[in-house]
Amino acid sequence: MHRFHVFVRQAAASLGSATDVNCFSDGAWCLTRRPFSSGLGHRPPTGGGQGEPGFSTVAEVQAAVSAPNGKSRQKILTLQSMNPQVKAVEYAVRGPIVLKAGEIEKELQNGIQKPFSEVIKANIGDAHAMGQQPITFLRQVVALCTYPGLLDNPHFPKDAKKRAMRILQGCDGNSLGSYSASQGIKCIREDVARFIKQRDGGVPADPDNIYLTTGATDGITSILKILVSGWGKSRTGVMIPIPQYPLYSALISELDAVQVNYYLDEENCWALDVKELRRVLNRAREYCNPNVLCIINPGNPTGQVQNRRCIEEVIHFAWEENLFLLADEVYQENVYAEDCQFHSFKKVLYEMGPDYFNNVELASFHSTSKGYMGECGYRGGYMEVLNLHPEIQGQLVKMLSVRLCPPVSGQAAADVMVNPPTPEDESYEQFMREKNAVLSNLAKKAKLTEELFNQVPGIQCNPLQGAMYAFPRILLPPRAIEAAKDHSMAADMFYCMRLLEETGICVVPGSGFGQRDGTYHFRMTILPPAEKLKILLEKVNAFHMRFLKEYA
Repeated sequence: MHRFHVFVRQAAASLGSATDVNCFSDGAWCLTRRPFSSGLGHRPPTGGGQGEPGFSTVAEVQAAVSAPNGKSRQKILTLQSMNPQVKAVEYAVRGPIVLKAGEIEKELQNGIQKPFSEVIKANIGDAHAMGQQPITFLRQVVALCTYPGLLDNPHFPKDAKKRAMRILQGCDGNSLGSYSASQGIKCIREDVARFIKQRDGGVPADPDNIYLTTGATDGITSILKILVSGWGKSRTGVMIPIPQYPLYSALISELDAVQVNYYLDEENCWALDVKELRRVLNRAREYCNPNVLCIINPGNPTGQVQNRRCIEEVIHFAWEENLFLLADEVYQENVYAEDCQFHSFKKVLYEMGPDYFNNVELASFHSTSKGYMGECGYRGGYMEVLNLHPEIQGQLVKMLSVRLCPPVSGQAAADVMVNPPTPEDESYEQFMREKNAVLSNLAKKAKLTEELFNQVPGIQCNPLQGAMYAFPRILLPPRAIEAAKDHSMAADMFYCMRLLEETGICVVPGSGFGQRDGTYHFRMTILPPAEKLKILLEKVNAFHMRFLKEYA
């Protein structure tokens, strides 16, 4: 409406000083001409001058806005004119099935009867949305940083106050509301470096190689932006696991890079095989320049945890083939299988000797969104980049400076992640109790999910060694596959859509993550409370049996 008011006044101005703009009590507008008196005994033309239109009513002005010279104005931004790389982006985790879930939620709110009372969004790893309680110490520190007046409150522990004051001293104006350096607050980057050194058993970490990020996504995006270049056969190829987290395929599409798929071995608990990497690399070199290798460990959506030998083989492969390594390690705290252990790529790289540690380019990522904190909304995280050329390091900082800085509240949350209470701190006991409760519950739910799925004919679920998801394989009858074609859907999308419409359970079809031809899966988070998760699994299993019977 404001634009229209401006246009009216501009129209009045075009008619000259003898035109008034009138606004009536009901909001209507009108342009009127004052009687003309020049002493010459004649009136001016009705227009605002030679060749200028005359407006006497609001309807005439509206007509000029909507159809100047009788022609309707064409939209500048259309599906045909928009950036084709953005149009090519797909992100299954928040894709069509999630939109459908939102529609069903509105129908339930409007009283439309369904065979269920709520939509359970098991499509995304959002811990707090699924009922997980925040870690008290983290919320205390961020609250103190956000409102420093609480520093005098006796109900907050001294160690939380000490953390908060250190963070605030690192902020300009001692305020969380100020911009930070583009690379992040220095004292927090120093804490990240200490955390990495302690995690990796003394492997040195330099704060200048640490970049605080808006979740891990921001770091991955930034590194890929600076890596992608070339045209035709020289265009950058990015090797990603299949199944993969759809962030990678979305970014590759947006950056117009070349997606190079390597397949994880489902029959061997989704293991990574270097022979597969070599096969894919050699083939990709025929049509692009594959120089980036992405690893997700622990895996998303597959939940596998890579052993040390596998990581050594991958690093040697990257060193031998001159590849830039991206290690997505946001689930490093989420390891449940007793015979599995998280090994950081950086630690293994260091222990393989200086030829590797001083040469292989590695960017690794971590986030407050996962682990035991599950603080997705704060968008806190970091990346550590090793062996970057000094001139490229300057270019990276320049690029990051365009977005000014990551959210400073998220930086504060990341500081608590890497600098938690120590045994001598008064908050330590409560912190450890809350942390262990979250991780032990996730371990139990991982086992429960695997067991219940594998009791159902037509569902096969590998052990959930880590992360927050199950990615079971579903065996679909030929008639179901044909029915999906009739609906112009992938077979697993058809299955998941039916599951949503009949049970209210929202999961993501495996086709959104990638899978071998002829296989079908879905991804489901294990984050709901144990009792609710058990009911959810029983509903999925009952639906699966009905679905098989219908299309047998």
